[in-house]
Amino acid sequence: MTHIYSKNPKHYLAVDCIIFGYDIAEKELKLLLIKRSFEPALGQWSVAGGFVQEEESLDDAACRVLCTLTGLSDLYMEQLYTYGEVNRDPGARVISTAYFALIGIHELNPEIQKKNGAHWRSISNLPDLIFDHRQMVDMALRELVEKVKVYPVGFELLPEKFTLVQLQNLYEAIYLRPVDKRNFRKKILSMELLDKQDDKERETSKKGAWYYRFNLEKYKELTRNGFFFNLAVS
Repeated sequence: MTHIYSKNPKHYLAVDCIIFGYDIAEKELKLLLIKRSFEPALGQWSVAGGFVQEEESLDDAACRVLCTLTGLSDLYMEQLYTYGEVNRDPGARVISTAYFALIGIHELNPEIQKKNGAHWRSISNLPDLIFDHRQMVDMALRELVEKVKVYPVGFELLPEKFTLVQLQNLYEAIYLRPVDKRNFRKKILSMELLDKQDDKERETSKKGAWYYRFNLEKYKELTRNGFFFNLAVS
């Protein structure tokens, strides 16, 4: 068996992390990018990534990349796809497994972001990306659009307290289209997963809008009893 291994070529294994964040003030879904600090493609825009080390699993490597770049752990992360075209990386034969992660922009320490040369860019105005990274981003976006319809992962992008307007704005930013306000509110409130708070957001209107919190424990309990989250709206 050892002889079989030694006769075959060895390749580099990497992970690339597509990190989405939501800007409440600008009502935009954004992507965390870095400028590559080495050749090939020195100085060009890239998603965050790195090589898998000897004692790491793919998930371990992705967690390390995310934690190093953001200073945060326990982020929502999902394996997306493996990219293995022979000439995808001009530096060497590199096989990369892509992950996408969700982070509240408000959670990211600006000093850590600056130290790592990371920049938030709107998904509606992305720069050219190296290699096949744009393909990765496009696939991650498609997956996110489908995921938020049937799982409550969108709440990972919001602060702990949010208004219904902010929640609808988030979904519109992900869908890249408006959704019907009445239909959206009726659907989300009918699931009884939001706990209304005692205070209001008053920065954007004199009347104010009630804050809500997503009740994760209630969602888990309902799911065990056959509940199906569905926020597919027109």
